[in-house]
Amino acid sequence: MERAGFDIVRSTTPQGGVDDFIPFEATTRAARAAGLSVGDYIDEVMNGTPGATRSTVDELRALGVFAVKPDTILEIGPGSGRYLERTLEECSPGRYEIYETAAPWADYLVDAFGVVAQPVTGFSLDATPDNSVDLVQAHKVFNTLTFLGTCRYFFEMARVTRPGGRIVFDVMTETCLDPAAMRTWATEGGAGHDSFPAAMPRRTCVDLFADLGCSLEASFLAPLGVASTEVLVFRRTA
Repeated sequence: MERAGFDIVRSTTPQGGVDDFIPFEATTRAARAAGLSVGDYIDEVMNGTPGATRSTVDELRALGVFAVKPDTILEIGPGSGRYLERTLEECSPGRYEIYETAAPWADYLVDAFGVVAQPVTGFSLDATPDNSVDLVQAHKVFNTLTFLGTCRYFFEMARVTRPGGRIVFDVMTETCLDPAAMRTWATEGGAGHDSFPAAMPRRTCVDLFADLGCSLEASFLAPLGVASTEVLVFRRTA
């Protein structure tokens, strides 16, 4: 198969995540050749948004997300680990769980950072107990998923977060979709991935998490492709 131009690799069922967008071998090889970390290579070269990951984590630091010293962190779809790595520069959790559909990336993160890779079964976090996590985060994930997949993850995120814990994620809300942004996406975005990005109403997120006992603490815009996405920070209050 190799002589015919094919590689056989172990993977899991794609769900529109990093396994569809960022190939493991090619990306890590190109990052080494460029003399960059994997995260910086993705931001600077692949996405054309230098410093995007760092700026998001800087905003979260300024909001006090890491000041409470979260002991248990869970990340959905860490992919290359660029947000994971920056998070570990800000705090030292006793346990860091990941749910990642791309097996090569999951294996890489376990080896590189000592995280716990949980089995991915649909859009659930069923290997994680209720009320057990201090910080649940997902970056550049829900813009790639279907509406139902995102909704199912939302319920799970609230379930596993303990009272006082935080939930951080970004979605493409109406805040990010003024006429100029829509024109930019229509003319410059979507090459090879017409289903990306997926939009989600802001009010839908805020109302749902309020119903699940979580209050919105803050929000800010972060770069995404040719435009932006909105990062929402919730605190579980009940």
